[in-house]
Amino acid sequence: MDTYETAFTLILNAGNSKSKSLMAIEEARDFNFDEAVSLIKEAREDLKSAHQTQTELIQGEARGEKSELSLILVHAQDHLTTAMIMIDQAEEFLNIYRLLSKVIKKEDLEG
Repeated sequence: MDTYETAFTLILNAGNSKSKSLMAIEEARDFNFDEAVSLIKEAREDLKSAHQTQTELIQGEARGEKSELSLILVHAQDHLTTAMIMIDQAEEFLNIYRLLSKVIKKEDLEG
């Protein structure tokens, strides 16, 4: 796989992961927790694929294979990092919305 193909594979998988994390936050906001958990799991799978591509690139370089440093490869790495952060954020939002749902239900029972 050449540098551009590697970069675009990273961008594709990391972008899918980020999108699913954002969708998970939306589902959590609507208190659809099972769907949110499922989307986070899918986001992790996409992230795993992106990370595997990155690992192959790093291992190739460790074996002495030259890889061309290009703006597109830097952009791909940025997508990967952002996807990793988004999964963490989605999990945090999920926890917050779960707590919020309990508070709202308790208020409904008392009111």
